[in-house]
Amino acid sequence: MSVGILLITHDLIGTTLLQSARSILGVCPLPATNLSVSQNSEPEKLLSAARQAAQELDSGAGVLVLTDLYGATPSNIACRLQETGGRRVIAGLNLPMLIRVLNYPDLDLDELAGKAVSGGRDGVVTLEEIGHA
Repeated sequence: MSVGILLITHDLIGTTLLQSARSILGVCPLPATNLSVSQNSEPEKLLSAARQAAQELDSGAGVLVLTDLYGATPSNIACRLQETGGRRVIAGLNLPMLIRVLNYPDLDLDELAGKAVSGGRDGVVTLEEIGHA
């Protein structure tokens, strides 16, 4: 059993990040999918689709839901998924976060959520600070 990964993002952000992660890693070691939210999307239909995707991804180890922007429609939908147990939601999705998560396929849901936060935070650096100008 492994944790499922559900990205809920504006437009094609999640699709592109997932494609990039697969390209970098050569494989996607965890079951993962994306739900794209467009300007014209109906929130209740999106919530239904998100619940269905989370259910399909959950093999019993839970689902980590990654969303791009806290307070926007994708994160609001993601937060509603927590009403069902076995879901953790992290906002602020970026590529370092996703790569970090996918590099730890054997962690449980809570540990993986911690890796997501640290990967997202630690992946934002000023290059001058690390010796690149």
